[in-house]
Amino acid sequence: MKLIAQSSQKIEIKPSGFGGETTTMTIGGIVSGAISLVMLIVALVFFFMLILGGLKWVMAGGDEKALATARTQITNALIGLAIVFAAFAIMKLIETVFGISLLSGMSIPTFNR
Repeated sequence: MKLIAQSSQKIEIKPSGFGGETTTMTIGGIVSGAISLVMLIVALVFFFMLILGGLKWVMAGGDEKALATARTQITNALIGLAIVFAAFAIMKLIETVFGISLLSGMSIPTFNR
């Protein structure tokens, strides 16, 4: 990897052997990427909780206690999914109203030839 310093105090990192330049990642891009990743992971967790609650419901076999546990898990998973989607909608609203990009703007380093 070669480091090339320019007169404007900008340091570019060029990987040796790939023959291309890399793009830069900004702090805002990293934060927006982290927010998107966390929201995706949380939505997947609640979705799988919903699936597991459904399986518990099916396998309860008439046991009222197991049925109540499954019902509670399904309810909690649906509430969690609603909160995640509401947070996503609020962030999109903030992007639209204030022009602050919370969920976009992430640039992943790529190698251009």
